[in-house]
This record gives sequence, structure tokens and C-alpha cells, in this order.
Amino acid sequence: MSDKKTFVLVSDRVRANAMLALEAAPERYVVTVSEPTRSSDQNAMFHAICSDIAKSGHLFIGKPRKPEVWKVLLISGHAAATAEGSEVVPGLEGEFVNIRESSALMSVRRAASLITYTLAYCDTNGIPLTETRKGGWLDEVAAA
Repeated sequence: MSDKKTFVLVSDRVRANAMLALEAAPERYVVTVSEPTRSSDQNAMFHAICSDIAKSGHLFIGKPRKPEVWKVLLISGHAAATAEGSEVVPGLEGEFVNIRESSALMSVRRAASLITYTLAYCDTNGIPLTETRKGGWLDEVAAA
């Protein structure tokens, strides 16, 4: 069993419980306070959009791409567009690898920016968002 405890600071009671856990923690334990990472809904929406792009037949460098390729392209493009940056390095076997941020580690705010960037890409390129609509994601974005 793990001694790891996570507290989402949503009330004074939870904050007090976190403080009690901090006070009771043994020497050399580690405490991290951070923004929440992207939500599972944001993850599902982004993946639905990547599937929509792949299913649309939209070409990149002359050929259609799979959803997982669109994910890499969109995260890399978003990083460049927002000056987050990335690095292309020679890989272990002489291939080229894009070292970029991880979507799993994105904050809620950063993931929202990625989704906005991706929706703008789709709009600019006339890509219909069928899976995204079926999942109700576009209704959710419009309501926000």
C-alpha cells in the first residue's frame, strides 16, 4: 500500500486535512503543490477531434494520417504557435524525433488552449467534426 495522498483544494476542510497530513509526514517526504492536469473530458475531446481529422481524409504532406499522428502534429504545432517550443533531435537509430511537451502533463488551461488551437485548425481547413459532435463536445464548448 502506498503512503501517497492527494488533496484537491476545493474547500477549507480539505485544506485543513492536507495541512494535517503535512504535519504528520515523516522526514524526507516530498510535498508538491501544482495546478491540476488536464481533465479526462479534455483528453477524450482532443482524441475525438484527432479521430475526426483522420476520418475526414484531410491530407498532411500529401497523405492521410492516423489519429495518433494528428495528435503529435497538433501538440507540436500548438507548442510552436504558443512559443512553448520543441526540439527535433537525431534519434538512437538516426531517425529524427520531436521532443515536445506531454499532453498528459498539461494543465487544464494548457489543454484548453490546445483544444482551441485544434478547433481553429479544423475550422480553417474545413474539417467536419462528426465524432466530436456525437460525443456532445461541441455543445459543451459552446456553453462554456
